[in-house]
Amino acid sequence: MPSSLPFGSPAVARLSVVGGVAAASALFLLAGPASAHVGVEPQGEAAKGGYAVINFKVPNERDDASTTKLEVNLPADHPLASVMPQPVPGWKAVVTKEKLAKPLEMHGNTIAEAATKVTWTSTGGKIGPGEFQQFPLSVGKLPEDTDQLVFKALQTYDNKEVVRWIEEPKDGAEEPESPAPVLKLGAATGDEHGGAGHDAGAGAGAEADKATAKTAAQQNGTTETASAGSGGSSDTTARVLGIAGIVVGVAGVAFGVLAGRRRTTT
Repeated sequence: MPSSLPFGSPAVARLSVVGGVAAASALFLLAGPASAHVGVEPQGEAAKGGYAVINFKVPNERDDASTTKLEVNLPADHPLASVMPQPVPGWKAVVTKEKLAKPLEMHGNTIAEAATKVTWTSTGGKIGPGEFQQFPLSVGKLPEDTDQLVFKALQTYDNKEVVRWIEEPKDGAEEPESPAPVLKLGAATGDEHGGAGHDAGAGAGAEADKATAKTAAQQNGTTETASAGSGGSSDTTARVLGIAGIVVGVAGVAFGVLAGRRRTTT
């Protein structure tokens, strides 16, 4: 019996396939936990100088514990004057504010304090194994002098374990083991409230309504004109027929008179 299998034999091919699957599975298992971290994404677009609703997505990485608390630290180098959490059933949100060393100017008003942290604590809800939860937050005014905002987060489990997602990712470097959520900012839209699209849509709708009303008026006018024209034509026809009837009647009377005279003469 040969001590080795010849290259290209079916057995070697099967071994190669099995080895490839095993290697791919190992890579998948290694990559899986690294990608399951707390992240942040905007609903729509987070434009510089505007307002946005952002979602903090929190997955559960444990098989034997549930997440019961999330703390998100807001960027101190770019303070946000307006921070409002959306209610999440089973969770209580608390916004922590502090006085600013340098007040902000917003809409002609001076803002002396800003939110520094938002904490969501379970009041009956939890993120169980194999589950995730989103925590929406309305924020603004977004800064115009940076392309991203870093939110350092702490995730607490019901077994008292705390996972610190606080490592800031670096461009060109590998993702850290516990990366902090990073919000990418888009180009400024020229409307800090993000209402340009809505206003434009409303204006377009108003113009469309005006155009529709004008078209309807034109159609009504055309109908009325056509009706008036039809009425005028009918009146003219009636007059012509009436005159023709009179002429025929007179001709008949004249014919009768002439016929009577001829009989008398005879």
